[in-house]
Amino acid sequence: MMSTWNSQLEQWLRLSCVAEVSAAKPGNVSPQKQFVDVSASDFLISADVIAPIVSRVNATASVNPTGVGETIFLAVQATHASVHSNTNLGIILLLTPLAAVPADCSLVDGIERVLDSLTIEDAVFVYRAINLASPGGLGTASDQDVAKPPSMDLRSCMRLAADHDLIAAQYANAFKDVLGSGLIWLRQTREWSSHYDCRLGWLALSLMAEFGDSLILRKCGEVMFLETSRKARGVLDAGWPFTAGSQNVYNDLDRFLRADGNRRNPGTTADIIAAVLFAAFREGLCASSDDGTQLEFHERH
Repeated sequence: MMSTWNSQLEQWLRLSCVAEVSAAKPGNVSPQKQFVDVSASDFLISADVIAPIVSRVNATASVNPTGVGETIFLAVQATHASVHSNTNLGIILLLTPLAAVPADCSLVDGIERVLDSLTIEDAVFVYRAINLASPGGLGTASDQDVAKPPSMDLRSCMRLAADHDLIAAQYANAFKDVLGSGLIWLRQTREWSSHYDCRLGWLALSLMAEFGDSLILRKCGEVMFLETSRKARGVLDAGWPFTAGSQNVYNDLDRFLRADGNRRNPGTTADIIAAVLFAAFREGLCASSDDGTQLEFHERH
């Protein structure tokens, strides 16, 4: 039987995925702008599929636990069976350890314990998940490559990739960029009485400007990685979405990211946004409408 806490987790997990894909963001899938091979509906189906699986993660239980790694694999497996596309590997990798933090701990206080508890078995399951999802631009690594069985615990494996993969970096730095910069930037939009539908687009720009996008780095190389970060900073410097003429600068970036068959899709940025939203819901910063199109910020924050 599902506990009240697990039920609440499931709701937050689903809404974080729904709100992410429902928002217009430069270069990403949304209901208004879809890719040839993947649509917003695929992401919505994926959200419904993974939320009940990830909500049952239990990294520390002593009796029949479903650990972080196994949960990640089960969620990727269920997505693969439902939409036949890699819609959410990065989202699952980020949301699962966050969901494993006990109910009586804040995310900041509890995430380190979850990450430190990760084992080689967790790494084995995650490697299986990555190979099943087959993300674009994966390449090879000299140590702990995903094509071979891992010999280190999952957090140690992630540390090896942290300098070139923002998702791996969250495992290394205890989700500092999600729970720190991401939540701070989202909180800065709480007073937006106009352009509130641009909140997550602005958050995406802030993330790309500060961190670049790991998927673009893997698929397109460092020059394009740096160029997209520079262009995102340019949109922010133009005062988007509030300054006259800034929408043209935003549109230029959006077209640039969608060129070349969406090869420059900032997918890691979208994954981080889903994690930021989950953290915001879980920590009481804001709530979401059922369709994910509206954020309501709480007064105490």
